[in-house]
Amino acid sequence: MSRDRDWSARLLAPTLIVDNPLYPHQNLASFRVVLIRFVDNLSLFVQSTDTQSNPAPRATRLLAQLQHAIVEGELAPGQKLREAELAMRFGTSRGPIRDVLRRLESQRLVTTTPNAGARVVSLSEHQLIELYQVREALEGMTCRLAAQNMSDAQVDQLGALLTTHEKEIERHEGREYFRQEGDLDFHFQIAAGCGNALLTTALCQDHYPLMRLYRRKFSAHRGRPRRALVEHQRIFAAIQERDGELAEILMRRHISAARLNIERRVRAHATRQGDDMAAET
Repeated sequence: MSRDRDWSARLLAPTLIVDNPLYPHQNLASFRVVLIRFVDNLSLFVQSTDTQSNPAPRATRLLAQLQHAIVEGELAPGQKLREAELAMRFGTSRGPIRDVLRRLESQRLVTTTPNAGARVVSLSEHQLIELYQVREALEGMTCRLAAQNMSDAQVDQLGALLTTHEKEIERHEGREYFRQEGDLDFHFQIAAGCGNALLTTALCQDHYPLMRLYRRKFSAHRGRPRRALVEHQRIFAAIQERDGELAEILMRRHISAARLNIERRVRAHATRQGDDMAAET
């Protein structure tokens, strides 16, 4: 009973404070602090009344939510990540947010600077090129192995996935590629079926969130979605024919073309910025 009274006092504290005429609740900053404390206390109360027999799915769900927000651009590159604001947004306390930010840092979606806190990653042109060089090497090998090791059922599933992608690209009139993740991702399916556990982990877990972020950002270039589909179809045909050497070459060419597209866009953007600065002087 005393425990219930203690939680009641903690949960009602914001209301009591805001309703108190002596409390300067007109001050929005103070009121915001009260709300943050309320959310923290409410989250702790829910956690304390839960058996907590299965905490992993909650942490996994929160990680997926933050990953999605970063990949989809809801949290922009370079944006500062404040634990209190994220806790309010996702209905949790700061502890789980802090843990997830550490995991996102290990996935290179977040960077942390001493005394400055966490920010969404913002890769330089050089870092982007390095990422795509790694992709070219790893995914080329993955295609070679997939041609050797994927079952007929997995190959059929990969072909069906490309049919779905083609329909979605046409539905969007070629403006963007199909953006779903995991088993609905062409590259993910190949990595998952390659038969090499180390490659699968590297591409489906370690590098996947960061690769999705920049594939998402640069895949909307005019004409690129339809060209990417044709390249995917050629890779699939090589895997279907069990020609690992050709599948590797085609995947390397596919990722190299994406890298060159990114280089052109990044440099064009830098040129426009330079022209704008010159015009202002």
